[in-house]
Amino acid sequence: MTLSEQIQKDITAAMKAREEQRLSTLRMVKTALKNREIEKRAPLDDKESQQVLSTLIKQRKDSIEQFTKGGRQDLADKEAAEIKLIETYLPRAAEEEEIVAGVKAVIGEMGSPTMKDMGSVMKNVMARFSAAGMRVDGKQVSEAVKKELAPK
Repeated sequence: MTLSEQIQKDITAAMKAREEQRLSTLRMVKTALKNREIEKRAPLDDKESQQVLSTLIKQRKDSIEQFTKGGRQDLADKEAAEIKLIETYLPRAAEEEEIVAGVKAVIGEMGSPTMKDMGSVMKNVMARFSAAGMRVDGKQVSEAVKKELAPK
């Protein structure tokens, strides 16, 4: 069952259970997937669907930051609930310790890269996590790489 089919099935279940918040979020996700499909002019595979969901999560995180700054905790909580629901359709996210370990491993394999090599280190780390089927936040990876490459 593809990701889109699973989401459609869950929309039906949410309708029957009268879960308004969940239904609203799932409809938004389905719309985002459909829009990407229309842009591409072809059906999305699961990898592309996951990229769309990751983008939605990133947008929600930015919104939470803005709502918190603006003193609208109710809206920030709503966005956080949406993130939790969207994450259920994605592979497991890497923990901070796993990210640091992955960065150290890649740096070890590359010899002794400097800050000039940050781009290639980032690319290798992201590829490693992707190959392992794990989801990882680029911002966290970037911070870990900067910390490891910083002159001691």
